[in-house]
Amino acid sequence: MRSRVTYQGLLIPKAWLADADEVEILREEDRVVVVPVRTKDPIFELGKDPIEVDVDDASVNHDRYLYGS
Repeated sequence: MRSRVTYQGLLIPKAWLADADEVEILREEDRVVVVPVRTKDPIFELGKDPIEVDVDDASVNHDRYLYGS
């Protein structure tokens, strides 16, 4: 795809950005790189949907339940 650069800059099609809400724009020698930025870190999703089991000390004795020792 070719596009004309105007005095305002360049327009990038939204379809090329997938579902990104934010991007980082990098200038490297003779190219411009547009990288999607993850706004949500998946680590913060851990523990949001805990399961219910009949064990009340799993957080303290997790090795026993994971490895059977």
